[in-house]
Amino acid sequence: MTELRIEPLERALLHVLELWGDPKRAAKQIAKALGHDLPGAGRAAGDVMRLSPTTWLVAGDVAAIKAALGDGGALTPVGGGYVRARLSGSKWRSLLMEGGLFNAEAPEFAADCVATTLIEHVTVTLRVESAAACLAYFPASHAADLLHFWQVSAGGLPQ
Repeated sequence: MTELRIEPLERALLHVLELWGDPKRAAKQIAKALGHDLPGAGRAAGDVMRLSPTTWLVAGDVAAIKAALGDGGALTPVGGGYVRARLSGSKWRSLLMEGGLFNAEAPEFAADCVATTLIEHVTVTLRVESAAACLAYFPASHAADLLHFWQVSAGGLPQ
C-alpha cells in the first residue's frame, strides 16, 4: 500500500440540506425518498454527511430530496465553494494528526465517520471511506494553501 497519497478530486455536485421547524417530519419524508435515514451525528450514509443537528452535505443528484423536502427546509448548491481531496495510503491518519484538532488515529474514526476540524486555519470536513482512505472537503478559497501544507507535512512524517 502506498504510504500516503494526496489526490485533489474533480468538482462535485454538492448541496447543503437544512431542515427547519420540526425537522423530524421532513427527515422522515427524505428518508423515504433516499431509502435510508439521514445519518446521525458524526456519520455518513450513502451520499449524505451530517454536518450539524439540522444540516447535511449531500453529493450528487438531489431531485428526490427536493421533492420530499417541501417547505420543511432548503437545499443550497455549494459545489463551487468546496474542493475535495482523497487522502489515502497507510499514513493518511498521521497526516491529519499534523494539523487536525482531534484524534484521527482513534479506531472509532472508521468507515462512514465524519468529523469537521480546523487544519492550518482551514475548516475541513472529513469522511472516512475505508481503513485506507479518507475524503476531505474544504473551501475552494483555501485549497492551494491547505494542499501545500499537506504536501510539506507529508514530507516530514516519520518513516
